[in-house]
Parts: sequence; structure tokens; C-alpha cells
Amino acid sequence: MPKNLNEPIAIIGGGLTGLTTAYLLKKAGVNFHLFEKMDRLGGVIQSVHENGFMYEKGPNSGILSHPETAELLEELKGKCEIDNADKTSKVRLIWKGKKWHALPSGLIGGISTPLFSWYDKFRILGEPFRAKGTNPEERLDALVKRRMGKSFLEYAVDPFILGIYAGDPSWLVPKYALPKLYNLEQTYGSFIGGSIQKKKEGTTERDKKATREIFSVKGGLSQLIKVLSDEIGEENYTLNCTSLKVIKEGDRNFTIKNGDKEAKGFVNVVSTAGAHELPTILPFIEKEKMDKIIQMKYAKVVQFSIGYENWNGIPLKAFGGLVPFKEGKDSLGVLYLSTIFKNRTPKGGALFSVFMGGLRKPELFDKSDDELHALLKKEFTEMMGVDEFKPDLLKMHRYAHAIPQYGPESKEKLESIAELEKDNPGLIIAGNVRDGIGMSDRINQAHSIAAQLLGNN
Repeated sequence: MPKNLNEPIAIIGGGLTGLTTAYLLKKAGVNFHLFEKMDRLGGVIQSVHENGFMYEKGPNSGILSHPETAELLEELKGKCEIDNADKTSKVRLIWKGKKWHALPSGLIGGISTPLFSWYDKFRILGEPFRAKGTNPEERLDALVKRRMGKSFLEYAVDPFILGIYAGDPSWLVPKYALPKLYNLEQTYGSFIGGSIQKKKEGTTERDKKATREIFSVKGGLSQLIKVLSDEIGEENYTLNCTSLKVIKEGDRNFTIKNGDKEAKGFVNVVSTAGAHELPTILPFIEKEKMDKIIQMKYAKVVQFSIGYENWNGIPLKAFGGLVPFKEGKDSLGVLYLSTIFKNRTPKGGALFSVFMGGLRKPELFDKSDDELHALLKKEFTEMMGVDEFKPDLLKMHRYAHAIPQYGPESKEKLESIAELEKDNPGLIIAGNVRDGIGMSDRINQAHSIAAQLLGNN
């Protein structure tokens, strides 16, 4: 426990990482204050109820990839109820040759699918016997082609990366972007063999809580934000901090400037802000060291929320469909949200999220609304089997810094963060600049931060 519970801690950023950190500190009785630039908490998480539809402006769901997420939702039960993905949404679709194909989930499916070439199907059979890689900085495209083949990269891994990162396999480094995949090869020598071996190995009851299932919250993800906000108390956060700066007065002595207001005497500052915001928020950091952090790329993404009161298109018995870059479309993918989660549309209706842009098509972000609507109309009607594009709900959301890309700069970035924290006692640089981009990653990181603060204050 900290030496002095009353020594104040500042949290910069009221997204899921900052809120969860604040919640854990409040439980421990630690003195803290959270500063948020927007007029609400939750970051990009924002649920909207409109004309019988419930859609998300930010992330649509999370994955129970860490037990900490399951435990947080267990603690909040009664105030915030988990909404598990419907079993009918297990299938993932891939667009190839002007039609959707189910992504195979096993070896037999991998051999019979039209998604992969026959050459690569034989390569997949030999994957467990290939030598493991020796370059920890190897890019994802090179790793996949080496172990599984080019068509597996193009029609399995590439659309997966578009769905998660809106990214580019030739840029991402698995050690940082997909550590579990990287560790399968490094620990077991094989993706296939490693997956089989891990299933045989025993896990603790706590580890079993990380089911890898898709989840949301009943009423929308904003309900989770509301409950966390209520738990920490409005007296413990300040909104509309549009000109926030952290001033270092000495070791473990920070002042938070919010316009012409100052809050002094913080022994710790936890930054959960995006990399692009750090130079302004932390002006005492040397430019050379800061440049190593802010060199990280972000994918620009346009998200459409589309709702139909009565759906007459293709059957929607799937999680959704992803569109490989090779197919030359502007859409990255379509999520079938009314299949994944029930009670989000009028009866008989359908709800979708369509994404455009990403790391390889950043120019789409700067197109006009009319241009983007025209692109959406063309591709949605083709892929979803509707004669004309006349949805009952159509909303567009643009995100200039949607998803951080953990590429070849990651090693230098992480070393710089570690060095800055060592040179500036009391400072913690967190958020999605490190430790993963998913909701569970954010919650897991918050637990690590809280443990560090409670043990080392």
C-alpha cells in the first residue's frame, strides 16, 4: 500500500484506461484527481439511442482477453450487465471474387476453402514443422508468408488486421502488435502446434475468465462509462480541460495547469493521452525523447452506422464480413451488429457498422460527406444484397487518430517511455501508446498502473 494515501495522484485522460485506474484507486482509498479535455468521460466510447436503434460511435465491442475485464464486470454487476455476443455470430466472412466466404476455423476447413491457394494449403499442413523465426523485429507480412503462405496472408491475416487495426501487415511488428501470436511461434515453434499444446496445458480458474468471447454492455458501452464515473464521484474529475499542461516542479512534485487554473502537489502523474497529444501535455520532456514516442502512426478511420427497420438483404447469420485489401474496395469491413447483440433495432430490423480508410487509404478520411456516401452506397448495395441504398439510420463518424499502429518504431518508443519514467520519478506514460489497443487491454493496463501506484507510492 502507498506510504501516504493522501498524497495526490493526477490522471490525465478520462477514457477507459483513466477511468478504470481512477476506479481502482478510489477502491483503495487513494487521493486522486482525473483531468479530461472533453465535456464528458469515456473517450471515444459513446452509445447513442435513436428511433429504436442503439449504435456506438466508437468501439462496438470488446474481447474478454484478460481476466481483469471479467472481474471488473463482475464487480459492477447489478449496475452494469455484460452483453455477450449471440452464438449465431460465430462465423466470420471474407469477401473474395464478388461474394462472401466463411473464414475456416479448423484444419479441414482450411483445406477445403476457396480463400487459399492449393500451394498454400499444402504449406499449412507443413507449418508445425518449420523452424521458428529469429528476428524479433520481423514484420507481420514476412512472418505469415514464411509460415503459412501468401494467400493466407492476403485472405486471412490481412482482413483480420484491417478489422482490428485498420492497418497494414507490412508495417505491424507481431512482437508488439500481436504478442500472443508472436509468442506461439517463439515458445512452441508453431502457430498450429502451439495452439494445440496450449489447449492441453492447465490453466487456473482465474485464467479461464479470459474466454476470448466478444462482449458489450446492455444498454451500450456508455453504461459502463456511466457506472465507472458514478463510482469515482464527480468531485474527483474535471472536464473541459482543453489547454492542459503538466509542470514538473521537482521529483514527484507536479502541477497541473488547466488554462489559468492550477492544481499543485501531485506526487504521481498518469498520462493516458494519445501519443500526438503528449508534447503539449508534457512540455518538460526533451524533444528528442518525445519524438521517439510520437513517431508512432495512427490509422485514420471513417465509421458509418447504418440501420434498417426492415431488412431484406442477404442473411445475417455471422459476426460480419471483412474485405481484404487485395480486393480493391474502399470498405474495410461490415459488422452485423444486430446479429452480434440483440435488442438494438426495431423488431425485424438490422444494424451495421461499416469502416473505411485505414493506414493504406488515409486519403478517404479527407473526402467530403457526399463523396463518402457515394462510395458507401456503391459497395454496401453490392456486398449486402440490397437493390437500393435507403437506410432508416445513417450516421458518419470520423476519427483522425483512430487506432495506433505498433510498427518498427515500437522498440525505440517503449525504450524511450521507460527512460522517461526513470528520469522523471512519479510520471507514468500509459494509454494506447503501449500494451494493446482493445478494451480488455485498456482495463488490464489500468490494473497494472494501479498496482504500481499502490506498491511504489
